[in-house]
Amino acid sequence: MHTLKIENLTVTAEEQTILKDFNLEIKSGEIHAIMGPNGTGKSTLTKTIMGAERYKIKKGKIFFDDKDITKLEVDERARLGIFLGMQQPIEIDGVTNADFLRTAIRAQNDDKFELFPFIKDLDKYVEKLKMDKEMIHRGVNKGFSGGERKKNEILQMYMLKPNIVMLDEIDSGLDVDSLKIVGQNVMEYYKENKPAILLITHYQRLLDYIKPDYVHIMKDGHIIKTGDSSLVKEIEKNGYEKLEA
Repeated sequence: MHTLKIENLTVTAEEQTILKDFNLEIKSGEIHAIMGPNGTGKSTLTKTIMGAERYKIKKGKIFFDDKDITKLEVDERARLGIFLGMQQPIEIDGVTNADFLRTAIRAQNDDKFELFPFIKDLDKYVEKLKMDKEMIHRGVNKGFSGGERKKNEILQMYMLKPNIVMLDEIDSGLDVDSLKIVGQNVMEYYKENKPAILLITHYQRLLDYIKPDYVHIMKDGHIIKTGDSSLVKEIEKNGYEKLEA
């Protein structure tokens, strides 16, 4: 059982306060979805949890299994099993997907690495995600479409086997078929490994595949309302403005 706990977090970027006294607790086996208008701090939350330098914590703390990780570097958080599937995955020229994953797995496992299980898993997950097998030998996201980049994030999730999975608008830019593949594979990973999952999304369509236990609505840098999946239907019908806290 793993727990990610955020206490009274206030975060700024370029002197602008984005998160304000933010609180949230996520445990293994739980799926939390965060929704809200643009500019409310949803992406800032995931990047702050991951340790991105641009975001400055002015107050509050982040705990992983009762360990204060507020000042840990990004790689240290990743080694704890915290994973972020990014909204806009970056391109890394000159480093193949296979090399990137090998290096990450070595770092995660104190330089222990077994080639045959690695190749076996990589082939299996590439096939499950309906990716072109040649992609693993290309630069990370080099020349990939938006949908291919998002599938590549899910491939990384499968290979790194994180305990905390954060997906920041993983559905943006996906066509109907790719959305189904991504959504179903996230749920398969969830059923097999029971991680804690934090989803950032604007749309009901992703939640047709990934069923949240909790839905949180963010506004002005903090959560204003929490409910179950029925809250999504309320938002679809009435929007955020009519939402009563």
